[in-house]
Amino acid sequence: MPLSIQKISNRLTFRQLQVFKAVYELESYSKAGDLLGLTQPAVSSQIRHLEQALGMPMFEYVGRRLYCTAAGEEMMECVRSVFGELERVQTKLAALEGRVAGELKLVAVNTAQYIVPYLLRAFLDLNPEVQVSVIVVNRATALERLSENRDDLVIMGMVPTEKPLASLPFLDNELVPVVPAGHPLARQKGVSAQAFLDSQLLVREHGSGSRLALELHCQQQGLRVMPSMALGSNDAVKHAVLAGLGVAVLPKLSILSELALGSLEVADVAGFPLRRSWCVVYPQARHPTPAMRTFLEYIQQNIRQFEEMFLRRSY
Repeated sequence: MPLSIQKISNRLTFRQLQVFKAVYELESYSKAGDLLGLTQPAVSSQIRHLEQALGMPMFEYVGRRLYCTAAGEEMMECVRSVFGELERVQTKLAALEGRVAGELKLVAVNTAQYIVPYLLRAFLDLNPEVQVSVIVVNRATALERLSENRDDLVIMGMVPTEKPLASLPFLDNELVPVVPAGHPLARQKGVSAQAFLDSQLLVREHGSGSRLALELHCQQQGLRVMPSMALGSNDAVKHAVLAGLGVAVLPKLSILSELALGSLEVADVAGFPLRRSWCVVYPQARHPTPAMRTFLEYIQQNIRQFEEMFLRRSY
């Protein structure tokens, strides 16, 4: 016979729901413990008490992997609803006092990870009750998450025009031709773009915004692109250039330390640097939450300060 609502509510605790949510999302008792500051036995104990209260198992091991049961999936729907309502209450209570609270889920493409911390520093000082999470992905994944409306805001360049997206440009993204210190092209003036591209060009993987920007430029200029190697991140490309494996076109903000140390140099190549804009993007149909709206207003109001701050860092 199913338990009554009164009996279930008497047996469940909010801590059990919090632990259950962490185990579900991380698919691990130990990782959930690390997140919540609990030992693995403490996490296991909370889940065991939850299962006893509901009379059904929430998780099961198949081999060494943890899986959620059908009952656990049903429970997760309830937990999402509970935490969603709590977040809405928090937001409304903060609004009554003229404050902004709630969750702000940001996605940044790989090349934007160098600027996001600087955007958030002053914003969080002004809005300490906003809980910000940041996921770093490539452009293809960012577009997929946008189409699924999984996040609040995406920070990216190369915003597709064929999709119904709202975007706020806020900072130049300068892509520069980079060579290792002592490379022959570093000592030449007016290097032709094709000569640079033919010097063992290192690129990002397909789906990367910086690779797409380079390929579009080359297509418009009638230049041939035959990469010698594709790598999965800007840091990987940067270290490959440092190791002498070739040359690359990289966001200047991602190599400031190496330029200052002299381990990388910007070559004088015709038609470069490429200039694009960083944008904050979200689906046009999405209704902004208070945290989203406050962050967008903060970006809009501080565009000049961002330009000045990153200009100083570039020299």
